[in-house]
Amino acid sequence: MKAKYLIKQACIMLIFMCFIACNNSKIKKENIGLKNAATFPIGTAINISTLLNDAKLQKLQIENFNSITATSDMKMHAILPAENKYNWKTADTILSYAKKHKQRLFGHNLIWHSSTPKWVSEKGEKDSVWLDDFMQQYIKTYVNRYKGKVAAWDVVNEAFESSGGNYRESFWYKNLGKSYIEKAFRYAHEADPNAVLFYNDFNIERDTVKLNAVLDMVNEFKAKEVPISGIGFQMHIRMDIPDEIIAYSLKKAAATGLQIHLSEVDIIFNTHNDERLGGIQNYSVLRDEMKQAQAEKYKNLIRMYKEIVPKEQQFGVTFWDFTDRDSWIKGFFNMKDWPCIYNDSLQPKPAYYGVLDGLLQ
Repeated sequence: MKAKYLIKQACIMLIFMCFIACNNSKIKKENIGLKNAATFPIGTAINISTLLNDAKLQKLQIENFNSITATSDMKMHAILPAENKYNWKTADTILSYAKKHKQRLFGHNLIWHSSTPKWVSEKGEKDSVWLDDFMQQYIKTYVNRYKGKVAAWDVVNEAFESSGGNYRESFWYKNLGKSYIEKAFRYAHEADPNAVLFYNDFNIERDTVKLNAVLDMVNEFKAKEVPISGIGFQMHIRMDIPDEIIAYSLKKAAATGLQIHLSEVDIIFNTHNDERLGGIQNYSVLRDEMKQAQAEKYKNLIRMYKEIVPKEQQFGVTFWDFTDRDSWIKGFFNMKDWPCIYNDSLQPKPAYYGVLDGLLQ
């Protein structure tokens, strides 16, 4: 009986020690901070007002990230809401925060159809010559102001349709033709020759037709010596997108020799049609097995980036945002989801440790 008792106590102690070790491991991992586990910059997109007014959020941001992107505060509608009335206040605040905490500031973005102010659309539709001149002056004024301070820019965002290989027939395309993309890169380079210049888009990690169209444009630019430096994969991905397709896309993009930025990373469980309010609520409850599967997906994404993209082309990984509480997914698609690495209560999810595992391997 005594032997059985001792064995039982030993088993209990072993289980207890394993539990403590597991939890200590998690604590130690969490305390590392993502940026300290990475060999490339780790960034987050965030609303600066939200960040500065939430001490806990700010602490997590500083501990984990060394690159910062504004979600919307550096887009055209925020920078130039009215003609000849530049608003630099918020962008300057973001720059000040980045400098204070030694973070890289990424400029998002210069030209995007969805952030074009109404006054620009109304005037540009009547006069394409004015629009071309406006684009040049806007880009040069903006980029020159932050020359040497903003490390890189998404020069043009989402110039292709949501799916397939056609250029998006946006306001810019209709009035200036596809040459507006090339011109935007040239104007940005003239304003800051040292800035890293990206073309940024979504679905190119899974839609090979769209990816090939983007790569055709990139190769055309390289042949014409258009100063494009990198390709931004937004990586708003779903759990059901096969890793093999993502790996294939990264490999093809890396073959261009340009820098590769995973620029807006989040991973959702539900689906949507890429349109505002177009969410499809397949899952309404987040179960433990879903959390673990998401963690594995995040880990695999980080590993693929590290293994496929050559080190000298790894511009970094940026999360969009990094908490479920602040994610754009719910409001834009009008659906409940859990896409980020921290939950609504600002606690790390298994997804956080999945990213950390991927960085440490």
